[in-house]
Amino acid sequence: MNEFTQSPYFANIIIPLLICLARIVDVSLGTLRIILVSKGIKSIAPILGFFEILIWLLAIGQVMQNLTNITNYFAYALGFAIGNYIGIMIEQKLAMGRVVVQVITRRDATELINFLRLADFGLTVIEANGGTGPVHIIFTITKRSNLPYVIETIKNYNPKAFYLIEDIRFVSDTIFPAKTFWLKSKFTALIGARKAK
Repeated sequence: MNEFTQSPYFANIIIPLLICLARIVDVSLGTLRIILVSKGIKSIAPILGFFEILIWLLAIGQVMQNLTNITNYFAYALGFAIGNYIGIMIEQKLAMGRVVVQVITRRDATELINFLRLADFGLTVIEANGGTGPVHIIFTITKRSNLPYVIETIKNYNPKAFYLIEDIRFVSDTIFPAKTFWLKSKFTALIGARKAK
């Protein structure tokens, strides 16, 4: 074992690989922690921060012990870059938090409004005047996990509608569909009924 740890193979391949992997994990945790804090989800952040700094200390410790090996520097930087990407991808997959969706449409939005209400979304609808004439402005707040169904509904009923999505940190009260899987089944049923007409 002593001979293996002192071999060029261990110093030039194994150590840089471990440094890279450690950086990927700690930066992924750090990126996820920052995103959670920005969304107001603070309970998990200290736990992620603990493991993030622990892994970082292990990685930087190996770099400091092997300052003459340039491969370690590249491994450290590569791990940092990949960790940022993976952290963002994890957060997107988890789809945590809530968003406000604002829809502006020039077409009659009655069908879209009725569909969203049938799916138990809380809506605020405003009639307004845009640059080209009368418009409907629709506001709804939803969980990010429900967002794909909301966007698909907008595109299905009003393909040319303008919509924007914003993250929100806190909401005092709102109406959400019960569960994402329930919304998916209801969405499929309602879309199927509409296409059958």
